[in-house]
Amino acid sequence: MRIRTLEISVGAFMVAGFAALIFLALKVSGLTLEAAEESYEVSARFENIGGLTVRAKVTMAGVVIGRVSNIYLDKEDFVGVVEMEIYNQFDNLSIDSTASILTAGVLGEKYIGIVVGAEDDNLTDGDEIEDTQSALVLEDLISKFLFNKTQE
Repeated sequence: MRIRTLEISVGAFMVAGFAALIFLALKVSGLTLEAAEESYEVSARFENIGGLTVRAKVTMAGVVIGRVSNIYLDKEDFVGVVEMEIYNQFDNLSIDSTASILTAGVLGEKYIGIVVGAEDDNLTDGDEIEDTQSALVLEDLISKFLFNKTQE
């Protein structure tokens, strides 16, 4: 009887461990089991997206207001175009808002941070955010620092 109880306890512990691993994998990958929220799409152009991925968060003041839905290269201007789905409840973003690619956490997760502007007109479905700040790439900063040191 005691061995049977021990086997059941170990089995329950293993099931809980696998459930925790699945939960962590979903959180890290950005996938959710929640139903999709109603949203509208806006885009932004960046010189360098620096590792930003589809399903990355779009935040404002630290609050998630949407997700990145698509990333592609504009073949005429040679810039990265990021399409974002912004949840409908955040439909009051002004047309002069600023989008920046930021880094969060120890793992260096990239996300888009939006700072709202002062205009009265709001972004609607299909609009583009004009004011953007590309990602800071550590390798570029190091090479600029080293290049400037060798010039002196």
